[in-house]
Amino acid sequence: MVATPLPEPTADTTPAFDWHAAWYPIHFVQDLDKTKPTRFVLLGEPLVIWWQPKTQQWQVFSDVCPHRLAPLSEGRIVDNCLECPYHGWQFAETGACTKIPFQAPDGEAHHSPRAQVKTYASCVKQGLLFVYGGDRHVAAQTPIPTVPQLDQHPGEWVMADVFRDIPYDATTLLENVLDTSHVAFTHHPRVGNRKNAKEFILDVSEVEKTGFTGNWEEGPRRGTLGAQKTTFFAPAAMWHDIPESPFGQVMTVVYATPTEKGRCRAIVRLPFRFKAAIPRLAFKFTPRWFSHLNQMGILEDDQIFLHLQERELAKSTQNYAKTCYLPTSSDLFVLAYRQWVERYGEPFPDEDFSPAEPQQSQLLERYHSHTKNCASCTQALHRIQKGKKGVIGLGFLLWLGLPFAIFSGLPTWSLGAIATVIILLAGLWWQLYRLERRFFEGEYPPTRNYQK
Repeated sequence: MVATPLPEPTADTTPAFDWHAAWYPIHFVQDLDKTKPTRFVLLGEPLVIWWQPKTQQWQVFSDVCPHRLAPLSEGRIVDNCLECPYHGWQFAETGACTKIPFQAPDGEAHHSPRAQVKTYASCVKQGLLFVYGGDRHVAAQTPIPTVPQLDQHPGEWVMADVFRDIPYDATTLLENVLDTSHVAFTHHPRVGNRKNAKEFILDVSEVEKTGFTGNWEEGPRRGTLGAQKTTFFAPAAMWHDIPESPFGQVMTVVYATPTEKGRCRAIVRLPFRFKAAIPRLAFKFTPRWFSHLNQMGILEDDQIFLHLQERELAKSTQNYAKTCYLPTSSDLFVLAYRQWVERYGEPFPDEDFSPAEPQQSQLLERYHSHTKNCASCTQALHRIQKGKKGVIGLGFLLWLGLPFAIFSGLPTWSLGAIATVIILLAGLWWQLYRLERRFFEGEYPPTRNYQK
């Protein structure tokens, strides 16, 4: 069956979407370090996140000191203030400068408006730190893109949360996660199966400035999970909701926080409201870092080719429906999203993509894009590296002791036992090494290319 197309975009006098006039999640709170500032880039603007001990709140400033433009994120938190690393200027939570070490004791330079650092409106919702990209004084007038379902049943949800800095645009990420049909092939056999590919019908609401909703009555996996409802919350959030699967309510929530042209932070939440207690407990007690390693592979399934796909799309001078051939209804959500982008604009309309990354190893890099900024993975990596050193030390001691054991006349079986332990330690070290590498880089080729 040929898809019922959305209406062709017409000349629209509606103003473009102001991407700065929106709230964006930038970090899971549990991954932020209260003892030091953290840098983040939002819409091309460098930010610094820091914890104010006295007010017990997260603060978000421009990561530019008004003195000599040094990054405040390289400084420290002292006396309830953020201190610049360059000349020691200190700033309170209001952005006001409280100290200039090199002025006279009775100096007043720190009271000048020019000494104040720009501040951003921020708040914590559903375990995420949200930041408003525009004028903080009007931030309260804009809705925060939280997920209503998560507030309707507090205490009943278990979630797998992961983030990653992605080497492609926020618009590309949203197009990808709204695409219901790619899972069967791109993510085979991780979370998809090629055998599930079939014709299906999607329905989508009118595309408005605030977003749109969609419905897939049959739902994923040939209808075995139940109907799926989709929401696009403009400009950078979307979620799929399967409220009545055999296991309970299942959701996929993705935020595409735009950082720079061709780059974004993917914040992914997989909430489950299981009917039975056993899967809920099993899910809850799965180590967070272990879940992250598996989720990294799923994200990498896409990014090794989406990085190139978006550059091909940028070459076109036609609208999306004419640039791409979309003959089936499975592309309806994608078409609706691209119509929203064409009507209301993208985050970096006047910038070009940088040259494509020629090395797949850079696209599959994990340490800088996730591990070092994730509290769970950083801790797990340190423990694995410590374990490797312990294994090497124990194996070395046994190796040194082996000649003494031989000359002391120990029974043959004892010598064999020592040799066996050394071999087992070598095997353990190898497995720890392989696990360690998963925190630094992904695999290539992807599993879909060599598994039926």
